[in-house]
Amino acid sequence: MKVVLLDNVKGTGKKGEIKEVADGFANNFLLKKGLARVANASALNENKIQKDASAYHKQQEILRAKELAKKIEGISVKLKIKCGENGRTFGSVTSKEISDELSKLGIQLDKKKIDLKDAIKTTGAFSVVAKIYPEISAKFTVVVEAQS
Repeated sequence: MKVVLLDNVKGTGKKGEIKEVADGFANNFLLKKGLARVANASALNENKIQKDASAYHKQQEILRAKELAKKIEGISVKLKIKCGENGRTFGSVTSKEISDELSKLGIQLDKKKIDLKDAIKTTGAFSVVAKIYPEISAKFTVVVEAQS
């Protein structure tokens, strides 16, 4: 029996796939628990429409990510932080502080997407990478200055 999976089923397939399964498995498990529906013309058409919509939304998400990467690429973010002698900071600059400073510039970026290789514990300019989307990233500069 051909079925369209409505949810991920371990050992059978992922949501949206069309699978040929045994009649008993389909009737007694997949259909009964609402994990699949019989692959008739309307179910196949609905599945195709959902896949097309999903592809469109993913494409729009990628376009927004590229646009955000263009905004971020090459900008400089200035942070003022309390420092002791020799330019050593009290604590370190976090991705949250960088994210907050970016939001003041009108750029909304989640702190989890800012990739700090090492903790910033001194004053100076540092190159930081923002991983906006898989395979889409942008480099920008964080300038840490001593607070007077």
